[in-house]
Amino acid sequence: MLTRKQLELLMFIHERLKESGVPPSFDEMKDALDLKSKSGIHRLITALEERGFIRRLPNRARALEVIKLPESVQSSIGKGRRGFAPSVIEGTLGKERPTPPPEPAAEARDTLPVPVMGRIAAGVPISAIQNHSHTVHVPIDLIAGGEHFALEVRGDSMIEAGILDGDTVVIKKSETADTGDIVVALVDDEEATLKRLRKKGASIALEAANPAYETRIFGPDRVRIQGKLVALMRRY
Repeated sequence: MLTRKQLELLMFIHERLKESGVPPSFDEMKDALDLKSKSGIHRLITALEERGFIRRLPNRARALEVIKLPESVQSSIGKGRRGFAPSVIEGTLGKERPTPPPEPAAEARDTLPVPVMGRIAAGVPISAIQNHSHTVHVPIDLIAGGEHFALEVRGDSMIEAGILDGDTVVIKKSETADTGDIVVALVDDEEATLKRLRKKGASIALEAANPAYETRIFGPDRVRIQGKLVALMRRY
């Protein structure tokens, strides 16, 4: 799921590319979404990019490509067609990895069921962490004590921490965390992201484990901790 503003921006870029083959400027995006500054557009672009909906091409001004649209949008515009034809300006298309099938039910006594509550990457709205999609069974020694939920990872911002696109992370619910913990953090009550927490004085830094992504620094009133990473599951 996307926030309303993220979806509006994605569709605005998609329609502009279809019409003219040239993506809109940041000023045009700002005006179209009725935002007061371009910083909000930068944040939305970063969220869409890390979730795999768009791609920014380096060293080329205003170079964007739309890789995919949300499934609900694809189904509404794709009737009578096979799949989604991405809107592209410069570069080549990325290949979307198929969503892994749900974990099979397990009856083993040494596991506990944990609800999978959606997907996580920079820009995922909090509502996506409240929709139970399916259940995974996690070894009980990994999640003893406390309340837990799981999220499917989308994006490569944490690859150097061993967290890959398509992995499932198990999160222990918590409103606090220590410097160095990998957390699910809610930014501005709008977007959730999986990042390493760094406390710098009164500020909070959300640090990616990939040099291609910059560290984002916020005031303490803009970030709320949703939980801490305790385990990771991967299908081969």
